[in-house]
Amino acid sequence: METKIIKVDNKITEDQLKDIKEVFDMGGLVVFPTETVYGLGADGLNSEALKKVYKAKNRPGDNPLILHIAEISQLEGIVENIGEDAKNMMEMFWPGPLTLIMNRTKDVPNEATAGLETVAVRMPEHKVARDILSYCNKPIAAPSANLSGKPSTTSFERVFEDLNGKVEIIVDGGKASVGIESTVVDTTVNPPLILRPGKITREDLEVIVPNIGIDESIISKDESIIPKSPGQKYKHYAPKAEAYCFVGNLDNVVKEINKRIAEQKNEKIAVLATDETIDGYEGAHFITSLGSRENLEEIASNLFEDLRKCDDEKVDMIYVEGFELRGLGVSIMNRLLKACSGRVVFGL
Repeated sequence: METKIIKVDNKITEDQLKDIKEVFDMGGLVVFPTETVYGLGADGLNSEALKKVYKAKNRPGDNPLILHIAEISQLEGIVENIGEDAKNMMEMFWPGPLTLIMNRTKDVPNEATAGLETVAVRMPEHKVARDILSYCNKPIAAPSANLSGKPSTTSFERVFEDLNGKVEIIVDGGKASVGIESTVVDTTVNPPLILRPGKITREDLEVIVPNIGIDESIISKDESIIPKSPGQKYKHYAPKAEAYCFVGNLDNVVKEINKRIAEQKNEKIAVLATDETIDGYEGAHFITSLGSRENLEEIASNLFEDLRKCDDEKVDMIYVEGFELRGLGVSIMNRLLKACSGRVVFGL
């Protein structure tokens, strides 16, 4: 398959929108940018199109998809019995990086929900994504536009690397600003439960839902989880190299990583440091900073791209610094725990 590239800045033309709509209407696949990561889009109500999403990503069939909409009115026909907490979260955080799990209607295909009686829905705030969703006027399923298991794609270049020749259109909209996937909240339970942390933190959500819970599997090693949300499977966001995360006093973290580098001189080692520590490392093949610890949004934005840079460098081992389990740090550590397949060194 020859993939068509559509490059846009903040404005997408009507001719480009027509091309995209035509692909969706024919049951094809279109990759488009959102504020979180790039999405691999298909008609969310077309079972055959959704099967193509799983095939293109090599995605397990028990991993549900997220339906993306442009307007609240597009919820009609796909969800029912919307609770007050869900309505309040929509009013506060939509459009934005928040996915809500709600009760599905019979019109939503099993391929969108992995057979569950619930469906995940998001209204992105990215201008190009909203223009596409509004013009197509249908729910679009759009998991992250990467091969399953690899770090999610936050730039056109990484999408092209993974999916060129597997989709009809890739929309190049530059770098995703948030850099990690949306927060996912199950609103079908009382109180609502955070299933996947993202930019919108538990503290943010507590303003609207003071008693909101958080699923223990977010920082768990349990691989037997039946996922109700994308990202709950344990091995996820994984680079090719074996990765380890180090948590504790920063000085001790730097010392421990340097010690391991010195002991493994025959290994190509990468270090994902921070601005505050990067000058303290020596001897590694590849050292880069995720950003400043004073700016966790920057860390989140850079995380997946820097993991992919480690793949580019063909390293044997990745050592990455951990973060406090507070606010956005929970979301970052959730991604790191999965990227490291549970290889975390605590208590330094």
